[in-house]
Amino acid sequence: MSSENYNEKTVGEKDYNLTSQGSENATKEEYSQLDESYRHQLYVKLGHAHLEDDSAIPEIEYLFQKIEEMSVSQAIALLKESLIEHDDDPNFPLEDYATIESLVQGSDANPEISEEEWTFQVKMFASLKEYFSPYPEVRAISSPLDDPEMPCETIRAYFLGFIWTAISTFLNEFFSHRQPSITLTASVCQIFLYPCGKVLELILPDWGFTMFGSRHSLNPGPWNYKEQMFATIIFDVAIGGVYVSSNIYVQKLDVYYGSKWVSVGYQVFLALSTQFLGFGLAGILREIVVYPSRAVWPSLLPTLALNQALLRPERKEIISGWKISRYNFFFIFFVFSFVYFWFPDYIFQALSTFNWMTWIKPDNFNLAMVTGGVSGLGLNPWATFDWNMFSYSTPLAIPFFTQANQLIGMFIAFFIILGLYYSNYKWTAYLPINSNQIFANSGDTYDVQEILTNGLFDKSKYETYGPPYYTAGNLVVYGAFFAIYPFSIIYTTYTEWGSIRGALSPLKKLFSDTKSFSWKTLGSSNITSFNDPHSRMMAKYKEAPNWWFYIILLISLMFGIICVKAYPANTPVWGIFFTIAINYVFIIPLTIIYAVTGFSFGLNVLVELIIGYAIPGNGDALMTLKALGYNIGGQAENYISDQKMAHYAKIPPRAIFRGQLVATLLQVLVALLTINWEMSSVKDICTPDQPNKFSCPSENTFYAASVLWGVIGPKRVFNQLYPILQWCFLIGALLAVVCIVIKKKFKTYCKKFQPVVIIGGMLNFAPYNLTYYLPGFYFGYVFNHYIKKRYSAWWGKYNYILSSALDAGVAFSAIIIFFAVQYHEVDINWWGNNVMYEGVDGGAGQVSLKDPTTAPDGYFGLRVGQY
Repeated sequence: MSSENYNEKTVGEKDYNLTSQGSENATKEEYSQLDESYRHQLYVKLGHAHLEDDSAIPEIEYLFQKIEEMSVSQAIALLKESLIEHDDDPNFPLEDYATIESLVQGSDANPEISEEEWTFQVKMFASLKEYFSPYPEVRAISSPLDDPEMPCETIRAYFLGFIWTAISTFLNEFFSHRQPSITLTASVCQIFLYPCGKVLELILPDWGFTMFGSRHSLNPGPWNYKEQMFATIIFDVAIGGVYVSSNIYVQKLDVYYGSKWVSVGYQVFLALSTQFLGFGLAGILREIVVYPSRAVWPSLLPTLALNQALLRPERKEIISGWKISRYNFFFIFFVFSFVYFWFPDYIFQALSTFNWMTWIKPDNFNLAMVTGGVSGLGLNPWATFDWNMFSYSTPLAIPFFTQANQLIGMFIAFFIILGLYYSNYKWTAYLPINSNQIFANSGDTYDVQEILTNGLFDKSKYETYGPPYYTAGNLVVYGAFFAIYPFSIIYTTYTEWGSIRGALSPLKKLFSDTKSFSWKTLGSSNITSFNDPHSRMMAKYKEAPNWWFYIILLISLMFGIICVKAYPANTPVWGIFFTIAINYVFIIPLTIIYAVTGFSFGLNVLVELIIGYAIPGNGDALMTLKALGYNIGGQAENYISDQKMAHYAKIPPRAIFRGQLVATLLQVLVALLTINWEMSSVKDICTPDQPNKFSCPSENTFYAASVLWGVIGPKRVFNQLYPILQWCFLIGALLAVVCIVIKKKFKTYCKKFQPVVIIGGMLNFAPYNLTYYLPGFYFGYVFNHYIKKRYSAWWGKYNYILSSALDAGVAFSAIIIFFAVQYHEVDINWWGNNVMYEGVDGGAGQVSLKDPTTAPDGYFGLRVGQY
């Protein structure tokens, strides 16, 4: 692309009125040509300091052109605007913020640099903000240029997108019931999507048809970046899985409720309603977490980085001694990860669960509880050599400040759990310290069927059998959940009020003036009011109108009503409307937290609490409405994050809407087939000792919640079992006020302070522990702090590629291992595969601090007659 054509390929640029920028006195000198050496400085800033040839990079040449054209007064105005916009932005580089603060004081305030250098610095930072991105992470995966004529929504892209939707849905659903789970991420699927696209490019004929003035061909030319990204976003909808799989497992399997009425029809209606209700609320989120540049979405960046590595042209350059291309870099580490994972997953499994501290004295109960990785709290300085464990916290993708805040929360929870356990608070010492299961007063796993009649709570049976009890780990998790809801609402509303207020404009259009209502008004988009360069480029494409989302909402609502009326789900219709309403209240702050920090949590606990009060004694209603309550927000976040991915890649929003709509239908079909096959084919599934680790951690949590909050009911829980939990709501609200004061008083020092994420770190126990997060923290520090700061060019080129390569190797190695040697039980029985399970931590010996049989009258907990 020649320099003369840069403007033609840049869509949606902003035309400046200098007067409106306060620049009436701008002079010709402000637009003078910069010395050629500054071009090199720009290349250095953007991570291309060591090109091996003389070829120019069009994106950087375009930015240099914009720097030359920009006036100093215009640049100063933009930088002042930037300081306000990113004042408390944790993703904005602190060094850049400090530099900008100094630059806007004027050249006299920066005597260490020349007048010309000051001019260049001012214009460079302003141009990065105005024509690219102020975030190095975003610059590493996006471009300031866009070609709207590049084929995108093609027949072959749809075909491959749907194929990989089916594959990823099957694998992710299958392995989601394993601890730890194995996920086929969008980045992994891209690796195999790319050669598939190239094959179709070679074999398909150029046959096509014309519709609405546009020709659609089987082979429109070379497989390109936008086709790859479009197909990726289609199957990305399948990555999150079908949340109602937990419903189906818990309702149908005999180890849980054993309900035989859970038919295919019920499963289909439940899955369709839960998967699509979130789409209906997604439309209101675009102006909060898609258009603004502040919504970075760190979790999306590896997928976009890999896409660029596969299809964007790459210049030859040496970065910190590394000359290898991103494509070759990926395959080297992919092969390494694929081969290496055979050792921790099959040949030498102690490398995965490296609970070496418990080997010192395997029978020491206290040592196992504190340091054990299987049943303890996992305080082990080096707990694994398994990337699947390292990557549990996605350390190469999530910002380091998010990981640090989460780990602080985990250590707070660690000490609270120890305190509760060793003080025997609420009989926790009679139980395992960190299990997510619920237990009877004998210490055995709680059997809900002992207190049910026709699926509903039977008080006489309950008085005979007794209530269920939480472990210390589970108590802390639930307390943190109850605290985080009021905290996140109050704190996020304060810190992000500007974004939230601006996001309410679609609702104002709908309700403020019914006389002027029209479909055009209802479907309009406010993207043109955003000055972010990516939003200006995306304004070229038609946005999916709001009424499309409302139609999806109504149809999925109808499916939900059929589900609860046509089947014995014991669920009232008003409960569905309630779950929609509560999601509407919480979805904005939750999505903002996710978009800025990469940390997310759902409304499942809040919904189960309220439903437990409203419909006591009914586990079926709680499970059904909990699925709706959680997945409405989850699917809304899933869809809107894909919209942000399309925003970065410049994929038309209407194409994304169409592609994901069909892909979600396909996802539901494949997921339900997988669920029913897996329940009937995997031996001992959802039991603690399942040999291939299919112990169903999510289903155990789901079951425990349905019993305690659905069948037993929160009234009994709060009044009799655990009164402290109800006070956690007030604690969360008060902590939010305290943190707001801290944030205001120590603003300069608190940019990386994210108290919502700290509380979120406390949610990571039961059944998981520090073993799954502390090792990843080391990687996060090395790559997303040290290397990012000291070797930013290397980090920008290779970091996300490394994350994708290691994840891809693990996923495909796990698939081969399971079906080749584990499914048919070809075991290797030796010390390296047995040592981690031979001591107390592995379940061989003492399981609780106190023996339940030694409790008064032979049982612990509330006395007979008290419950």
